[in-house]
Amino acid sequence: MASETPKQEIDYSLNNPDTLTKYKTAAQISEKVLAEVSKLVAAGEKIVDICAKGDKLIEEELAKVYRGKKITKGFSHPTTVSPAAFVTPYTPLSTDEKEAAVEIQAGEPVKIQLGAQIDGFGSIVCDTVIAPAKDQTDDVIEGRNADLILANYYANEVLLRLMVPPGLLATGTDEEKAKAASQKPPSQAKITDLLQKVVQAYDCNLVESTTSWLFDRNEIEGKKKIVIAAGENTKGEGVPEVGEVWGVEMGVSLGSGKVKQFENRTTLHRRTTTTYALKRPSSRKLLSEVQKKFGTFPFSLRQLEDERDAKSGVIECVRGNVFRAYEVVGDKDNSPVARLLTTVAITKNGLTKLGAAPALDLSKFKTDKKIEDEEILAILAQPLTRNTGSKSKNKKKKTAKKEGEKADEE
Repeated sequence: MASETPKQEIDYSLNNPDTLTKYKTAAQISEKVLAEVSKLVAAGEKIVDICAKGDKLIEEELAKVYRGKKITKGFSHPTTVSPAAFVTPYTPLSTDEKEAAVEIQAGEPVKIQLGAQIDGFGSIVCDTVIAPAKDQTDDVIEGRNADLILANYYANEVLLRLMVPPGLLATGTDEEKAKAASQKPPSQAKITDLLQKVVQAYDCNLVESTTSWLFDRNEIEGKKKIVIAAGENTKGEGVPEVGEVWGVEMGVSLGSGKVKQFENRTTLHRRTTTTYALKRPSSRKLLSEVQKKFGTFPFSLRQLEDERDAKSGVIECVRGNVFRAYEVVGDKDNSPVARLLTTVAITKNGLTKLGAAPALDLSKFKTDKKIEDEEILAILAQPLTRNTGSKSKNKKKKTAKKEGEKADEE
């Protein structure tokens, strides 16, 4: 009798080209939908409606990829739209009359966060846009809103460069490369100090306990994390390494950056690996629906079949640690906040932005403030990726006519 062939274990690391393809496909969907949702942000628009439209767009885009294949596809993060002083993702429910009526205000910085996943490989993106008035034609941003967006942008660019492992992109002799590689990565305290220099140039502050997480298959809060401006009882753990995917977050405030819990209903949750004998039928029904639709990725109660049942059933699920609740947190002074979230891959050639906010048109932001610190300017001048040579240059030449003056991706 022939012996059974042992089942080959699938390599889910970045060494497997399929893994990177799935991350990139999820990222393309996330970026496309983020761009479309950003167009919906305008004074007078209801947040709950924008969230629902964003989720529908994600579902439509997911239906176009990996057709007919036995691969799970879904949300890595629901569409959330957070007003000015909100720090965490906000996703109101249509059955909460007061919160469902919340409208976008002209001139406020609005944070849009969402994401898709293919086969458990998720990409999450977040961007901050300044809400225009309905009849506004001029898209130039001035004053403190310009300071906020620029501080957030440059702090994010510095953070991304600090995540590149020491010596990875070093040039020169073998001895010089070895010396660069022997350098220790910056401590999380050092990272915070550098980023604080960036935002203080624009008279802003880092948002307390802004956290970047290691991503993995079916996991967006892995074993490593970088915590910026760590609050009480919070600290980071681990350093970025080649072969990893991270969700890199930046948060900046026009106020002190200290945070507080808001009174809004907690509607964003995520299933944990904890098992608990749920007693209420509504709780068991909710858990079953979440397992089928979202796995261990975050979801909004708004996305469930019956919002009212979900509001009831979620209480026991959170109490039994079956779900993790993401409370609504905002700026302690109710000052405007900006955020960015970028999904990146760290490879032997550097750091690649898999999913990111659209490139910022810096010419549209007018302020008299600027970064003058030499150490920060030197970091900003560093590349994110290695120049891979003539092949990419030839490709750029061929696509130059189509791309026009579009800047190369960092």
